[in-house]
Amino acid sequence: MVQAKTWVLKQHFEGFPKDTDIELKVEQLSEPKDGEVLLEAVFLSVDPYMRPYSRARMQAGDVMIGTQVAKVIQSNNPSFPVGCHVVGQCGWRTHTVSDGSNMTKVLDAWPQDVSLSHALGAIGMPGLTALYGLEEVCAIKPGETLLVNAAAGAVGSVVGQIAKLKGCKVVGSAGSDEKVAYLKELGFDQAFNYKTVSSLEEALKNASPEGYDCYFENVGGPFSSVAITQMKAFGRIAVCGGISLYNDTTPQTGPYPHLQMIFKQLKMEGFLVGRWEHKNEKSLKLMLTWMQEGKLKCKEHVTVGFENMPAAFMGMLRGENIGKAIVKV
Repeated sequence: MVQAKTWVLKQHFEGFPKDTDIELKVEQLSEPKDGEVLLEAVFLSVDPYMRPYSRARMQAGDVMIGTQVAKVIQSNNPSFPVGCHVVGQCGWRTHTVSDGSNMTKVLDAWPQDVSLSHALGAIGMPGLTALYGLEEVCAIKPGETLLVNAAAGAVGSVVGQIAKLKGCKVVGSAGSDEKVAYLKELGFDQAFNYKTVSSLEEALKNASPEGYDCYFENVGGPFSSVAITQMKAFGRIAVCGGISLYNDTTPQTGPYPHLQMIFKQLKMEGFLVGRWEHKNEKSLKLMLTWMQEGKLKCKEHVTVGFENMPAAFMGMLRGENIGKAIVKV
């Protein structure tokens, strides 16, 4: 029998997560039955969505939710032979017995010189989120101006690069001078540190005096209130995340942008990446091609050791990562 190490939600987070909220446990796994496989984690993802989803979709005692790249080490399922790699919704665990329903094989054409960890980043859910938010929600067009916040993160950094590939002007906001320098390396037209500017309103005006056609929202809160006033008529806003809100114990309120939205006839739409799952294979192949051609650069913040999952998760929520936060087992 195989032992699996798991990180379990001991109690729901109140405010910013604490070490005492999560507990490391060992679980005995049974042998895989017909149609099942035994997976061994290789890379695990930590993402902002885990914070609000832990409250909305988990009970105390559940294994922490999350995605991983895993290797099939035993198989009774011909669709997933021993040795192949999959992306699975397995949570924070070193080993998993799966019937295949919660996982997909890594692209067959995956190059040997590209780390499989990118299947959790730019060539995975965050990359798809960036692509679909721009194409399906914003319907962005060449020549338009895009604003993206949390722009040095796993999603935001890909959003800006794809928008540039589509012939757009891109303005990015991030939380450190190091991150701003990275955005300029990626080809952002303008980038600023929202923590050090004297006025967010002035920073946005200076970056694009004519305003913004599209706004890719990852932060929420006061930033959103200011950004909405800078939108052009018929602007589109893709609401992907609200990381400034996730750890609040008291919900934030107002100001309310309704008049701006009415007068400018703005479209503001929240979305989840799974809506366009039918397009994933084609989209992932496209982004992998961009990466191989040097058009899509993908930085990773790698933490080594399954025992360091909580530290990696909390560090990501503090904004310590540039690019995708990954844990290597």
